[in-house]
Amino acid sequence: MKTQLREPEFTEPERYELHEGPFYHFDISRREFVQVLGAGVVLSVAVPRLFAQRAPENRPTNLAQRLHIGADGVITVLTSKVEVGQGSRTQLTQAAAEELRVPVDRVRFIMADTAVVPDDGGTAGSGTTPRSVPAIRRGCAAACQLLIDTAAAAFNADAKRLSVRDGMVEGLAEGQQFSYADLASEKHSKALQREVASGVSLAEVKEWRILGTPVPRVGASEIVTGAHRYPSDIRRPGMLYGKVLRPSSYGAQLEEIDLAPAKTSFGVTAIRDGDFVGFAAATSFEAELARDEAAKTAKWKTAEHPSSDDLYSYLRSHASSQRSRRDITGSPDETFKTAHKVLREAYQIAYIQHAPMEPRAAVAEWENGRLTVWTGTQQPSRVREELSRTFRLPDNDVRVIVPDTGGGFGGKHSGEVAVEAARLALAAKKPVSVRWSREDEFTWAYFRPAGVIDVAGALDENGALIAWEHVNFNSGASAIATPYSVLNVATEFKSCNQPLRSGSYRALASTANAFARESFMDELVAAAGVDPLEFRLRHLTNDRLRAVLVAASDKFGWKRAWKKNSSTQKTGVGLACGTEKGSYVACAVRIEVDDRVGTFKVLEAVEAFECGAIQNPANLTAQVEGCIIMGFGGALREEMRFKDGRMLNPKFSQYHVPRFKDVPQIETLLVNRPDLPSVGAGETPIIGIAPAIANALFNATQTRIRSLPIRNSAYRAAG
Repeated sequence: MKTQLREPEFTEPERYELHEGPFYHFDISRREFVQVLGAGVVLSVAVPRLFAQRAPENRPTNLAQRLHIGADGVITVLTSKVEVGQGSRTQLTQAAAEELRVPVDRVRFIMADTAVVPDDGGTAGSGTTPRSVPAIRRGCAAACQLLIDTAAAAFNADAKRLSVRDGMVEGLAEGQQFSYADLASEKHSKALQREVASGVSLAEVKEWRILGTPVPRVGASEIVTGAHRYPSDIRRPGMLYGKVLRPSSYGAQLEEIDLAPAKTSFGVTAIRDGDFVGFAAATSFEAELARDEAAKTAKWKTAEHPSSDDLYSYLRSHASSQRSRRDITGSPDETFKTAHKVLREAYQIAYIQHAPMEPRAAVAEWENGRLTVWTGTQQPSRVREELSRTFRLPDNDVRVIVPDTGGGFGGKHSGEVAVEAARLALAAKKPVSVRWSREDEFTWAYFRPAGVIDVAGALDENGALIAWEHVNFNSGASAIATPYSVLNVATEFKSCNQPLRSGSYRALASTANAFARESFMDELVAAAGVDPLEFRLRHLTNDRLRAVLVAASDKFGWKRAWKKNSSTQKTGVGLACGTEKGSYVACAVRIEVDDRVGTFKVLEAVEAFECGAIQNPANLTAQVEGCIIMGFGGALREEMRFKDGRMLNPKFSQYHVPRFKDVPQIETLLVNRPDLPSVGAGETPIIGIAPAIANALFNATQTRIRSLPIRNSAYRAAG
């Protein structure tokens, strides 16, 4: 029977189908997989005590910590990495299949279950491709070599003359066969105790048969049909539903509340622990009614809070008193004093939300003093540690399971919803599900940090860039260094006492720093009176960045499209490029302006992207296009507005992420570099779109907008 290509099934949330036939349950108390056969339980192929928690990024050295081989030859690989829509499950399946020398439909993955998998770290910073993929490939390559060595010993053959194809050992004498299924037999059951040799060889790019190809997404049919269960879909026997009373405004402290009416009227579990007030009931509707009833009795001590109208002056005035780090190359201060021309400008970056399709959700269950939580997070081990601290439990008594989750974008690194569910479950003595509302997500989840960025540049008599200064207030230091060749450079990041909680966002601060840098490069272009492409190339010595810039501009037809502004011009074109996390991007856009109503619309976007050797071109294209579309949001409309400690736009009807009407013609160019190591692609493609649009608007109107989102009293995005 052919095994279908799909993710491991959750027959129950803690049971995995490791291979065709029986289901396996992981017994957390025994730290072993046990095989479920009807009403009885029989110990399966023994997996000894291998899953003790390890420090993040401490890779397993024992093969059995990395994979399980089933009697049918299906191989289950273990990792703490999380699938949040970026395609990591498929990519990792390809990587494992490549080194195991088996078809992809014989590989399954158990991901992000802290009681079962080795700790490969969280899913963040585009780290899966450069760090986790090689670690998994090494483990699977070691298993392939184990198969060869075991076959050679069994048949007295020369291991150097043997190879593996489709899970079978090739090169044995006629009539002799050996496969992964044989390796799973009781006779060889302890073979996986072998250590993974540090020098195990991996398939070179030119040898790839599975990597480098557009393998379809694992689990796609379940996602399309609705069969896949996200964290918000998890159900447990006897489960209640929880709601949490949120503060009346930012910084508000709860002084008084009467929970008796809610308990009496609705028969719910209601608890207060400091400022935390939560309710659990048989339905979410009943829990919400109880919460709203109790809220009528709540008295809050409010705190002063700035308005978004005053945000940027607030950040400047609340910069940290600690001395920030200022990195200097050459003599920028002296060069600015003697330069032929000096420009200085400031740029502003608004707070925006991640807006995943699935808000935060968690189900918590206590059993015999142990805690299990199913939740959507990019950091399973970090959430486990947060739960351990909160409830003063040993790490081994806390288990975090992360089903494939409905979006993250850097916004699901924390475990507040898991803690809320666990508090309510402990009080109710039943499993409790807590799902944040969209308004909760927009208000109480952390934001991409707002920022103010000061940039200065100096030109000599020939229009060459000879000095550069870049100072970032609050939004971060990612990609703060200029990729252009400038002899005299100063960069500085200043942290601020900011009004809203902020954290990771797709590409971190490189969206802000690239916007300021690439917008300012075009301001220098205007001062020098040259072509924006020519000016950039003149100051670029990085061959990889030059390559994507040339590729994007050639495909776009830049030399034909760009022209200096005239009073009758109704369209504009703009360029931007950058590098972050080892990958390179360049973007060119065309916009159309309607002066009658003061709007502009993006008509076309061409983006070239390079991230080393491409492991799955179909998934990479989806990543790039997803970044571009997400980038439209921060560029055109997304901005959190707040006043008196309350959000003014905490719903999709008020907070406008990109709509279909906002999406122009998009063309992506994937620049494959099989001679270079593969790096991550989930973030860098976003950084070029906003500055390219701002530069196109300037080209069309001679109006320079130095803020995100891109708008002023004269121009705004159409629609």
